[in-house]
Amino acid sequence: MLVLSRKEDQKILFPNLGITVEVLRVKGNNVRIGVEAPRSVRVLRAELKSASDEGFDEPTAQENEKSEAAQERHKFRNRLNAATLSLHILQKQLDAGRFSDAEQSLGKALEMLGELDGIASGQELPSKNESLKIGTPLKSNSRRALVVEDNANERELLAGYLELCGYEVESVEDGLAAIDFLQSNQHPDVILVDMHMPRMNGKDTVAEIRCNPDYQDIKLFAVTGSDRKEMGLELGDRGVDGWFSKPLKPAEFVNRLHSEIAAMN
Repeated sequence: MLVLSRKEDQKILFPNLGITVEVLRVKGNNVRIGVEAPRSVRVLRAELKSASDEGFDEPTAQENEKSEAAQERHKFRNRLNAATLSLHILQKQLDAGRFSDAEQSLGKALEMLGELDGIASGQELPSKNESLKIGTPLKSNSRRALVVEDNANERELLAGYLELCGYEVESVEDGLAAIDFLQSNQHPDVILVDMHMPRMNGKDTVAEIRCNPDYQDIKLFAVTGSDRKEMGLELGDRGVDGWFSKPLKPAEFVNRLHSEIAAMN
């Protein structure tokens, strides 16, 4: 057995296996560990199930095919959501007379629509993670939102649209960063959480926030291409206050947020 001592944010690499183990947080006797591994490598908690346990079965070809199809649908919904947000941002920028910003948004929207066309035709496309320049937001009011999304492009698009709708917006890349943000910053009125993220996913993020009484007044919304029941999340005080499926209908989405925040006051 290899025994190593590591501090927070330090990593243990297994380059020949393509596996990275990272110490995410050390608090008392509890240590949070992150594991990155190729898709072909199954990562299991030993106390829950091991490869030697009775009843352990390798996934069938049909199960693998179903999983890959679900991932492709999730990818397509994310791209479609980004394109939809980009077009709505373009419209708001044109309405505000911000034509330089609108020109950039138009170029980005056309690029995303081209990618969607390629996906629909069965072409393999590289994963995009670059950010879209939104430009200077319109004057905001006291409504505050935190966007938790691992894809930089989607994160910037959603934050930009909310800013154009009058929100003060902060954004982070995953659940662990969201928890750190809440511990050291003024609490937002609403948190918008994606479900599939590295380090800490959406379900764990919601659970972590809900168990802290200091955060009980914060509204939590899922913004995701996943199904709520498949994710095992409730609606209400122990889960999320609402579930927005990608691709979003931006105007309806923001109206719902306005209503939820108004009900809090």
